[in-house]
Amino acid sequence: MISDAEWRRIRGELRFGQVFTGTVVKVPKPGVIGIFVDIGLDVGGFVDVVHLPRTRAEERWPVEGTVTRFEVWWAADEPQQIRLRPLDPAYRCDDFAEHVERWRPGWPEQVGQIVEPQ
Repeated sequence: MISDAEWRRIRGELRFGQVFTGTVVKVPKPGVIGIFVDIGLDVGGFVDVVHLPRTRAEERWPVEGTVTRFEVWWAADEPQQIRLRPLDPAYRCDDFAEHVERWRPGWPEQVGQIVEPQ
């Protein structure tokens, strides 16, 4: 875990939609909670289950060691974590447009803005 000051510094440099190439480091329960991703920062990345394929998850989710691109979706303070969304359609939920429309209709306008704390 990093200091609160370092976390604020990192979070202050993040932008919604910012792209990172990351390595999947842990897939605890395919289809259940999400995946952990190393994006080369001192704080970990996480892709929530809602952003990953829900049908045939065991077959469609990236496995540990997969290197692919992700974009910043949010940042959580507890735990300190960068929330990501896969850019590769093979690893993305099939209904992302509906998900955005329902839960984050302002997403297109947020892209490029600083990720503010919740």
